[in-house]
Amino acid sequence: MEEALSSREPWLRELDLGVHPALAQLLFSLQQVREDIAKHTLGPTENQIWASALGFHLNHLAGSTDRLTTYLLGASLSDSQLADLAREKHPGPTLESMLQAIESAIRKADRAIRALDPTEFGSPRYIGRRRIPTTAIGLAIHIAEHAQRHTGQIITTCHVLAAIRQP
Repeated sequence: MEEALSSREPWLRELDLGVHPALAQLLFSLQQVREDIAKHTLGPTENQIWASALGFHLNHLAGSTDRLTTYLLGASLSDSQLADLAREKHPGPTLESMLQAIESAIRKADRAIRALDPTEFGSPRYIGRRRIPTTAIGLAIHIAEHAQRHTGQIITTCHVLAAIRQP
């Protein structure tokens, strides 16, 4: 039974994370991102990472999750976050450093989502310098949805790179 449970996707493993059910689904989604990234990024070489779109998607997944979570927390981006955004498309970081950045960003998002009070789901949050309005729950959902979108791109790119490596 235990083995069968662990082979299920996160949203099918556990029902009660001690948070509002809507927030639990977002946490499950972020856990799925963790697991998919760990599973699918085992094969690419450092050269392949930046010769393909993989490096961008890994970098962007970490950076965008961190930035969106900053907005969820009601804060503005730091100079460091803005500098990271400017470098996001440029080769440089190693796979290991990008994986660490993704894990750090997901942990930050997890903490912020867990801290959301359901009575505050509709409270305003603002995105970017133009302060585009949204709600706390809308932003929390987007964090998970956006991470899933780039994870899908990462998985697809890793499959293509694996096919290229095959003789």
